[in-house]
Amino acid sequence: MSNNIFVMLKNEIFLSAFLAWLVAQLLKVIIYAARNKKFNFKLLLGSGGMPSSHSATVMALATAIGRTQGWESPMWIVTLTFAIIIMTDAVGVRRAVGQQATILNKMLDEFCTDGKIGETRLKELLGHTPVEVIVGALLGIGMAIVFT
Repeated sequence: MSNNIFVMLKNEIFLSAFLAWLVAQLLKVIIYAARNKKFNFKLLLGSGGMPSSHSATVMALATAIGRTQGWESPMWIVTLTFAIIIMTDAVGVRRAVGQQATILNKMLDEFCTDGKIGETRLKELLGHTPVEVIVGALLGIGMAIVFT
């Protein structure tokens, strides 16, 4: 089992995708700290924010596949298709859910003022803006170029 982990860590396709995710998550913490003058390490494993780690990961994967297997490879077409679906979802559905959570949390604030309703906050930072997705995708492409 542990031998398989070492084999995987030597795989340039996996390494490109994993490091793209890691760098994107670290950048979220750094950007948050620069803006708010404090660290939020929960962002290392969270979703949403700048840059999109989902976009970075899937674009690194698709780019690494294209560079190593060929741009006409069926595997590249599959990974590119899934990357587009994931990035579209991050901007569309997941962003809408985050916006709904914001509205529901505001409603909770209003209802909780008289103390009759228990407060369970919803996570609001779920999706991404188009800019966050584009920056994540460019980060992923760059990481794949570096590692493949």
